[in-house]
Amino acid sequence: MADGERLRRPAAIWLFALPRLLFKLWFALVFMLSMVLLYAPFRVLLHKRSRYPAAFRLMQAWARFLSWACLVPIRVRREGPLPPPPYVICLNHGSYLDIVHAFNVLPEYFLFMGKHELLRWPLFRIFFKDMHIAVNRNNHMAASRALVKAGKAIDNGVPVSIFPEGTIPRHAPRMRPFKDGAFRLAIDKQVPIVPVTFLDNWRLFGDPEVLLSRGRPGIARAVVHPAIPTTGLGPEDVDNLRLRVREAIEAPLRLEYPAHEDR
Repeated sequence: MADGERLRRPAAIWLFALPRLLFKLWFALVFMLSMVLLYAPFRVLLHKRSRYPAAFRLMQAWARFLSWACLVPIRVRREGPLPPPPYVICLNHGSYLDIVHAFNVLPEYFLFMGKHELLRWPLFRIFFKDMHIAVNRNNHMAASRALVKAGKAIDNGVPVSIFPEGTIPRHAPRMRPFKDGAFRLAIDKQVPIVPVTFLDNWRLFGDPEVLLSRGRPGIARAVVHPAIPTTGLGPEDVDNLRLRVREAIEAPLRLEYPAHEDR
């Protein structure tokens, strides 16, 4: 390899990586400044359970602001009406942007089930201390308690949102295997499941801890699929329900990204 080519290669890498870095820095700046400004109102609203719906509406307003200020507005295709609450929402998980856009896609008050590590995030952890549900998937007893809390929310008529993959896959947009919790919960409570597909979040905002990973402005598309009923299903139907929900979520990804199917 010629010396000139060796010198040009790092320059070319940075030429492509610099826009990603600038975009992520802008996203982080907007997110943190707006979080600091909203922290006091959130603390007040999250202090009492009766104020949770008001806190949720503020989260929705914040999510709309972030989607436009961070240059990742969302376009939603609804293939069927949402059922009357409560229900379980299952979403594919390819980016931290999924959490933001979940509040832009789903209009009704719901509770989020998120990973236990969110309790360690400064400022952001206030959402998962009481209102939303933190799941420690490495501790069976803690995970069971989280599902019990989700079941109580459904008993009170509140939908629950779950990433059945459990975490963000390294090979997005291909999905990780789905865990059973969401499907056992829906069958146990005899409530429908609403599958949701995020088509673009994985390529608009990659791992924030890797500054040069994927990241760019763009329209984030989402598909809200028709609800899948669970009335009359029992524990023996968990596998079939899991496969049916996965097929619904995965179908738009296969059409959009056929080259990723076998990688």
